[in-house]
Formats: sequence, C-alpha cells, structure tokens
Amino acid sequence: MTKYIFITGGVISSLGKGITCASIGRLLESRGLKVTLMKCDPYINVDPGTMNPYQHGEVYVTEDGAETDLDLGHYERFTQAKTTKFNNLTTGQVYNAVISRERRGDYLGKTIQVIPHITNEIKEKVKKVGEVTKAEIVIVEIGGTVGDIESLPFLEAARQFRLDVGYNKTLYIHLTLVPYIKCAEEIKTKPTQHSVGTLREIGIQPDILICRTEKPLSQEVKEKISLFCNVPKGAVIEARDVETIYQIPLEFKKQILDEIILSHFNLICKSSDLKKWEENVVTKALDPKHKVSIAVVGKYIGHQDAYKSIYEALAHAGIDNDCRIEIKRMDSEDLEKGSIEKSLQDICGILVPGGFGYRGIEGKIKAIKFARVNKIPFLGLCLGMQCAVIEFARNACGLSQANSTEFRPKTKYPVVSLLEEQKKVKDLGGTMRLGVYPCRIKNKTLASLTYAKKLILERHRHRYEFNNKYKKLFEKKGMVFSGIYPKKNLVEIVELKKHPFFIAVQFHPEFKSKPDKAHPLFREFIKAALERQK
Repeated sequence: MTKYIFITGGVISSLGKGITCASIGRLLESRGLKVTLMKCDPYINVDPGTMNPYQHGEVYVTEDGAETDLDLGHYERFTQAKTTKFNNLTTGQVYNAVISRERRGDYLGKTIQVIPHITNEIKEKVKKVGEVTKAEIVIVEIGGTVGDIESLPFLEAARQFRLDVGYNKTLYIHLTLVPYIKCAEEIKTKPTQHSVGTLREIGIQPDILICRTEKPLSQEVKEKISLFCNVPKGAVIEARDVETIYQIPLEFKKQILDEIILSHFNLICKSSDLKKWEENVVTKALDPKHKVSIAVVGKYIGHQDAYKSIYEALAHAGIDNDCRIEIKRMDSEDLEKGSIEKSLQDICGILVPGGFGYRGIEGKIKAIKFARVNKIPFLGLCLGMQCAVIEFARNACGLSQANSTEFRPKTKYPVVSLLEEQKKVKDLGGTMRLGVYPCRIKNKTLASLTYAKKLILERHRHRYEFNNKYKKLFEKKGMVFSGIYPKKNLVEIVELKKHPFFIAVQFHPEFKSKPDKAHPLFREFIKAALERQK
C-alpha cells in the first residue's frame, strides 16, 4: 500500500527541491511513517561519476557503492532512509536498460517508443524503490525545471502513475518561485501561474504548491495563486529563506503541510514530534556559544556544491561543539603561487578534501606542510590523505621526488600507486573502489580515541592507494598507520605523533554525518580547532 509523492520544480533551477524533499521526508517520519526518497535526473549520463564537479556538484556515494546525485546526501542527512543504487535514476540508465532489452529481443519485434517503453521503465524503477525499501511513502524528486525537454519522459511517467495506482496513492507537489520586484515593491505571481500552466499542459495538476519567496505571502496573494493555479488556498505553502536549512521541516510543520499530505492519502498517524530536532539541531545551529575559522583547501572551491557534504559535516560538528563554523574556502591553485603564511593566518583548522587530477595538488601539499609544522589541526579526506602522504615523504622522509603515479606515472618514489587490478581498468565510470569497506582500528591511537571502536565501516570513492613498500620508513619517521582494510592490508587512516590533531583518511566520512549525529572525525577535528583557538 505504498503512497507516492512526486515533486517538480518550476520557473528557475536551484530552488531547493532536494532540501524540500528531505524536509518533507523528515516531517512524515516524525508522524511515524517509513519514508524513502528517489531522485530522477534528466541527463543522459548513466551516473554523475565521470562528471566534473563544476558541472554537477559533488558525487554522493551510497553504502552499496552507487555514484549518485548530491541530493541523496540531503535525503540521508534529514531522514533515516538508507539510499542505494535504486534511489537515483537517470535518463542514461533508463535508455540503457530499454536498449539492452531490445537487443536481446525481449520486446518481440515491437517498435520501441518513449511511450510506453521509456515511461514504463521509469515507472518500474519508481515502484522498485518502494518494494526494496518497504517504505510507506516514496518521495520522488524530478530533476530539472518544468518546460525542459529532457525531463518530459519523467513527467509523463509521473502523470501515468496516478492512472496506474490511483488518486489517493499519488500526490503532486510543485516547487515554484514567487519573485519580489524591488523597484515596483510588488510580489509577482505570474511566473508561478505560467509554470503551473505548463505542468497542466503536460497533464499534471499539482495538489500542493510550495512557493519560494523573499517576502511573506499575504492572504490576497495566496488567494490569487490558488485561483489561477487551481490549487486550494490552504495548499499554497510559503517557503521563505531561513538561516539554516534544518529549520525547513519546522516551517512546513507550522503550515500543517504534513496534515495536508496525510489527508490526501487518507492516513491517520501519531502526532508530529520535532522537539528534539528543534532543540538539538536548530537552536544550537542558530545560537552557538563559540565560533572557529576552518580553511577548506580544494580545487573546486568556485562551485558551492562541489564539497556539499563536507560543508554540512562541518556544520554538524559545529552543532555538536556548540560552535559556529566560519569556512574559509581556499583555491589550492592560488596557494601554489601566493604566501601560505598570509593565506592561512588566523586559521584554527585545515581540511583538504578529495578530488582527481594534478591541478592544484602542490597547493594542497603546501597547506598540509603548514598544518604539520605549525601544529594546526588537520583533517585529510581521500585525496587529502594521499597528499598528506606525499608531503610527509618529501619533507619528513627525505624523498624529495615522492609523488603519486596518478600525477607522475614514472615518479622515483611512488608512495601512492594503483593496485594491480586497477591497472587493467579502461572504463572510468563505476570502476573505482566504491561503497562501504571495513577498517580495523589500531589501539591507543587518535583514530581509536575518536571512533571508540575496533572496526568501522566507511564509504570509499578512489582508485589509488598508499604504497606499502614505504610503510616501515614512514613509521620510523613518526607516521602512524592507525586504520587498515584487513582483507587486502590497505592503509585507510594515517596520523602523526606529537601533533594536537593530524589525521587523514582514505575514505569519505562526510557521507555518514547527520545534523543530530555528527561524524566523530569531524566532531573531534572541530573540538581540536576550538582548543587551538583558546
């Protein structure tokens, strides 16, 4: 008896459909319902794994190793849902599946068309998510903007869905923009009217409108939107900007959005309880006692979503430490040219994130050396760990030409290199070490104090590994290998002795952080940064 909510966007992109879906998911979970969420992306790529972060922001990795859209990160942070490869669907995946069936002869000579074959494939994938997760509510976000040619098959599939499963099992929510024209001092509803008109032409009548707006919507404006968009006035929901995205479920609750949804589905549930969320997350995020400045040194700093999960994990650690995080975004290419001391003055912690390719690497290495030498708390993630290893080899072990074979294939000292099985790989998509792997923690180390566990599970997305040939030399010079992947004896965590907090990991801990449960590595990193500030 799964119910389905389809969420579309209109007028412009970047209105926050992903956060809206996640907030609705949180709100419905507070009513005792089991929720899962799905993102439908109209691009023809099979997944975002080979896309430049400047194109599409970060790639979010699920437990089962799927490379997915960053909105799945919002889903997992806001809700208890565990996303998998079934929770992200692209046009590339849909056409790939249909063409593969056609080549096998599964369609028995039929002409393959967008309707019904492509739309049927989309509907099957949506139903599959509900079946796999056994969720009571499946929230389906359709990427892009209404009117885009790419998203038409997904919208058509959403239209057909109501015919397939029934009116009281499907709900359409449209997220739109109601702009404020400053020079005229007026709120304009016409863009929303046009957006809903386009949606209705496709055959979808929205049941609820969520209106992004700078200014409060008066009753008169809501009545106008209701009249011209054929939506009940009570179902016109205001969505103004908030100080923290974690306020949004509370704002929706004030406007009884959960009651409207449950009424449509004829569901009777327990009362909503977001008290802990408000006290432990929102209040702490809005009014912290302390603040600390953290430098994030990366190569995709120019795109605000390239390190989305990292920024959120830092915010979660701030909530846990009653602290506001002031993130100083630093382009690692700029650090290669300028003064490192001037750039990093007044910084209490340095974080180096993941990435691919040689561009900006030397800037990251300079930042890591600065953190190591000046005893500044440091956290390295994925490529950040590999850069920490290269820096230590060059400046602590005397291997001045040390490098990774990713950047210098014939380097004299390949302290980071490919595994034998990776050397045979030709395709780039989905061929890395992806998803959850176990890591055994060494006793009496910073990692063991941080995790308070002997075995952890963390998500990976990388191809290159630390070269164990250099392990003894590194240990002799003071590096501790505190986390190992037992099956293949691969280094997962490195740290330094005689340093207040210097730890780097081969995995991506940011993917497992939540606002009400900060990841221990981020929590302790911020704690150490606060200690340095004091």
